[in-house]
Amino acid sequence: MKVEEREISQAVIRRLPRYYRYLGELLANGVERISSNDLSKRMNVTASQIRQDLNNFGGFGQQGYGYNVKYLRTEIGKILGLDVDHNFIIIGAGNLGQALANYASFERSGFKLKGIFDVNPRLEGVTIRGIQIHMMDELKSFIRDNNIEIAVLTIPKTKAIEVAEQLAETGIKGIWNFAHTDLKLGENVIVENVHLSESLMRLSYKIGRYDEEHSQE
Repeated sequence: MKVEEREISQAVIRRLPRYYRYLGELLANGVERISSNDLSKRMNVTASQIRQDLNNFGGFGQQGYGYNVKYLRTEIGKILGLDVDHNFIIIGAGNLGQALANYASFERSGFKLKGIFDVNPRLEGVTIRGIQIHMMDELKSFIRDNNIEIAVLTIPKTKAIEVAEQLAETGIKGIWNFAHTDLKLGENVIVENVHLSESLMRLSYKIGRYDEEHSQE
């Protein structure tokens, strides 16, 4: 399926992985088809919103039948680029880097961890789940020789910009940035900035609003 050349809103793009995840759970439970109404109850998104989101990419549903779960998940996977493998590396073998390296679910979605990099010489040659830790002087050749598309940054803020610029020079396509700073590189490198503390702050805000509402009851 070819998506029309038009701008898809960021809100729709953010929901696509949720659709993919929920559809995977439905498949695992033996569900073969589902209506937009039933899917909306599971996802806490209106049925109208689901139909609008999917219509951006062609629809996929049949009136009176709903959605074929396996087919819809496969098509959303293609839209998300999950029908091909993506080789990636992790830069920073601290606690977060090691936790991500141990997260085997990446592989089930086509993300293949090929190497881990750090500046600590005591970590050189150590393996995490069979993946070897390399030193940073090997970075450029490793990316070239292993067709690396994505780099995950789990390093201090002070080093993130310097390392990101090095990565841009290697021709890397994307950076998943956990460093506590927003990276902005040229058009040839796509950056996804992740701030765990912001998510925790949003949770704190919601708890505060919940407490205020229920204290008035």
